[in-house]
Amino acid sequence: MATKFSICSVSNAYLLRRRRSGSTRTPATVSCSAAVATRQPRPSLARVWREIQGANDWRDLVAPLHPLLRAEIVRYGELVNTCYEAFDPDPTSGDYLDCKHDKTALSSDTGYEITKFIYAGPGRSRWMGYVAVSSDTETRRLGRRDVVVAFRGTVTASEWLANLMSSLRPARLDPVRPRPEVKVEEGFLSVYTSPAGPSRLSCREQLLRELARLVEIHRTEEMSVTLAGHSMGSSLAILAGYDLAEIGLNRGITSTVYSFAGPRVGNAGFKARCEELGVKVLRVVNVNDPVTKLPGVFLNENLRAWCNKHALPWSFSCYSHVGVELALDFFMMRDPACVHDLGVIISLLRSPEIAKKREDKREDLLEKAVKLLSANNLDKRGWLFK
Repeated sequence: MATKFSICSVSNAYLLRRRRSGSTRTPATVSCSAAVATRQPRPSLARVWREIQGANDWRDLVAPLHPLLRAEIVRYGELVNTCYEAFDPDPTSGDYLDCKHDKTALSSDTGYEITKFIYAGPGRSRWMGYVAVSSDTETRRLGRRDVVVAFRGTVTASEWLANLMSSLRPARLDPVRPRPEVKVEEGFLSVYTSPAGPSRLSCREQLLRELARLVEIHRTEEMSVTLAGHSMGSSLAILAGYDLAEIGLNRGITSTVYSFAGPRVGNAGFKARCEELGVKVLRVVNVNDPVTKLPGVFLNENLRAWCNKHALPWSFSCYSHVGVELALDFFMMRDPACVHDLGVIISLLRSPEIAKKREDKREDLLEKAVKLLSANNLDKRGWLFK
């Protein structure tokens, strides 16, 4: 299921198409007006939080993007971005591969209290993120006690190597049945399940123990577990969301995954099992981001069936995205790497009108060429399209 909502597009191909049709509107103008121009009474988050967390698979909330959902996506994105800002990649630092701040300092002004830092392997232990629980004040605003798991994305060389491991392996996270048909990308599974150094448990074991502890503490309250991550961190969030559902730790608790610019995690069997278990995943992606096309550039959900009816022999070797897609569309000629940048995604979602104005101020080579042709009374249509 993929519902697309375009925030901003500055592609040259689009400009060419619009000029040929004589239109002057941009997709950002259309989409942003659809998303923010309608003024209607807004219900409080505490009343509709289940729908915002995906109880109905975000039906009628993505296109146009509901203001409350937009705000929650931004908020969880900022909690993930905190992981990047706090991670220390400097080999000369005393905090190398760890968090530069303590739990209290890192969670100040977020409305949450960090209860545990999460580390991951394989090999040398690396700080990947944290588990946090909402304060009493934030709980009243949200309408429930929210436990957040935030994962950063790829930074170190070993993490890039994990990203490049494109072979599928059975997940085997079901404690009762092995489910060999449920397969996930080997590198992501290794980061999730390998010991985080000789003296630490795996990322999975740390996470499940802490979540079980918090669920026990708050078992009499209305609760949610929200897992959020960017890039490789989104893969860990999806794996953890599946894991919680498979072992039943989230029974009676709303659990949701917010995936930012994430790659595919598993095969068609993994997707089917996630859907069977009711794992809720909202994938925020940029259609121009190559990372979201990986792994499985060729063998993916689009090649599983012939004429969308008949399964092909390699169906269960195909990677498949999980969940509902919120598709953004942005590209900056001067900074191609921005297509995968979490900060850019957050900025566009927070203020799409401002992002549009910034794009309007920037002229690419095509704009300059068209203006030059117009100034000299040349046939710009023949020059551009023959």
